[in-house]
Amino acid sequence: MADARPAGTGAPQTAAAPGEVTGELLELSLGYLYSAALHTAARFGIADHLADGPRSADELAKAAGVDGPHLYRLLRFLATKGVFREDDEGRFHLTPLAQPLRTDVERSLRDYIRVRGEPVFWQSAAQLHEAVRTGGTAFENVYGVPFYDHVAADPDLGRAFNSSMAAFSETLSNDVVDALDFSDATTVVDVGGGRGGLLRAVLRRNPRVHGTLVDLESVVAGHVLDTPELAGRWSARAGDFFTSVPSGADVYLLKHVLASWPDEACVRILRTCREAMPAHARLLVINAMIPAGNEPHPGKTIDVLMMTVLNGKGRTRAEYEALLATAGFAVARVLEPSPHASVVEAVLAG
Repeated sequence: MADARPAGTGAPQTAAAPGEVTGELLELSLGYLYSAALHTAARFGIADHLADGPRSADELAKAAGVDGPHLYRLLRFLATKGVFREDDEGRFHLTPLAQPLRTDVERSLRDYIRVRGEPVFWQSAAQLHEAVRTGGTAFENVYGVPFYDHVAADPDLGRAFNSSMAAFSETLSNDVVDALDFSDATTVVDVGGGRGGLLRAVLRRNPRVHGTLVDLESVVAGHVLDTPELAGRWSARAGDFFTSVPSGADVYLLKHVLASWPDEACVRILRTCREAMPAHARLLVINAMIPAGNEPHPGKTIDVLMMTVLNGKGRTRAEYEALLATAGFAVARVLEPSPHASVVEAVLAG
C-alpha cells in the first residue's frame, strides 16, 4: 500500500482515523466562523480592554458595550485557537496571539483584521465559486466594478482600507529593510508605497538616503513620513504608476503591488519603472512568493484573496522572473526575509 505522502513533502504522513478526518473536514468547512469571531473581537476592542490585566466576560462586555453571555461564548471559541485564554475563575487573558489585536502595540493588526471583516471581503468570498467557474474576479461579480474603483468612490472605506494596509505593512517593513543593503544608494522611490511605512523604515536605517513616495493622491495624503527625524529627506507625490514615476533614483521599490494585478498590468508597471531607471539602478519587488509543495504558506492564502477581491494573483519565483524578463529586467538575487515578503532584486537587462 502506498504511503499517504503529498507530492513535494518529506516523510510519509500518518493515516488519521476516519472520525478524526471527518472532524477536521467539518472544522475546515466552518472556518469562516473563526474569521467572523476574530473580526468581532477586533471591532469591539477586546484586546485593548485586557491590556491592564484579565477580566471576566461581563466586565469586558460592560467596557465594550456588548452582551455579556454572547461575548463569553465568542471568547471561549477564540480561546480554542489560542486567541485569548480563559482561566479557572472565568477571566480572560491576553495571549501572544491576541497581542496584535491591541491598537497601542508595535505591529498592531487590529485595523487590518477589522477591515477584512467588512462586507466587501465577505460577500466576495461567498462568490468564490463563481470566480472559479468563470475565471473572473468575485468582487466584480458582486459589485460590478473593480475593487480599487469601488474603494475610490467610498471615502470611508478608502480610509479604512488604506489604514489596514498600512498596519499590515508596518508588521513587515522592518524585517524587509533589515535584509536589504542601501549602502550604495542616496535616492529611493517607493512606487505604489501606500502611506510610506516601508520608505520610512528605509530612511530611518539609512541616514544618507532621500526618498520619494508615489501613490494615488487620496493615499499619499495620509502618509507617515512627516517626522522630525526625517525632516528634509522625503517627498510625497500623487501619481499613477501605469503612466510615470520619478526618474533617476538609485533604488525603486514595489512592495505588495504586483500581486494585486494580472500579468499584463504588471508588465506595464514594470516597464514604467524601467523607463525611469538609470543604468545603475536596482528594482526591489517585494511580495509573498508561492513555494512548491503542499505546505501552508501566506502566498497561497494571498493568491485566493486576490482571486476573490482583485484581478491579481500570487506567483512563484519562476513567474516573477518571467514577468521581469518580459519587462526588460534581469534577476540579480532573491531574498526571503519573511514568508509574507520575498524580495526579488532586479537590474536592467542587457
